[in-house]
Amino acid sequence: MLIARALARSTRVAVAKLAWHGRERLVLLRVRDGALVAHVLKWDDEVRDPSELAPKYVTVVDSEIDEALQLVDSMTTDDICGYRDEYRQALEKVIEAKAEGRQPPKPSTEAEEPGGQVVDLMAALQESVRKAQAARGEDAGEAEVHEMPTAKKKTAAKTARKAPARKTTKKTAAAKKPARRQRGA
Repeated sequence: MLIARALARSTRVAVAKLAWHGRERLVLLRVRDGALVAHVLKWDDEVRDPSELAPKYVTVVDSEIDEALQLVDSMTTDDICGYRDEYRQALEKVIEAKAEGRQPPKPSTEAEEPGGQVVDLMAALQESVRKAQAARGEDAGEAEVHEMPTAKKKTAAKTARKAPARKTTKKTAAAKKPARRQRGA
């Protein structure tokens, strides 16, 4: 509270280090409406050059810009009460069910998009070849498809080699350790 009051009286902000998510972060501390607010800053190696992110230059005519503005206007609304944090609501239901010892509810399948169309790739390739041949004025007959050559596989029995058998002999404790010489008197 002392730092917040001191910063509120001055025109300064504070920079501090904070350990967060297993990393050391820089934060900017300032006072807003009587509360101390921390803004996470980036280290110099985390800041990307904006030229990397800039889109490539494209020529756009005024009519395209006008159409884009009409699209934005048609999608604009002042009423945002219909937006809900659905992830949080689902998570709260799971937590509530687990706290009561029940099975959590199954995920909703309403939002799932329908599956993609299954395409026969060979048929699509043959159709593409026919269209290309017809465009060149060639005979658009059946496209010839060759089998891909495969490397001959050696059977496992031929390539497997047995490891040489190890000879093991039992040694006595005396044989393992060299005999000690007694020191002379």
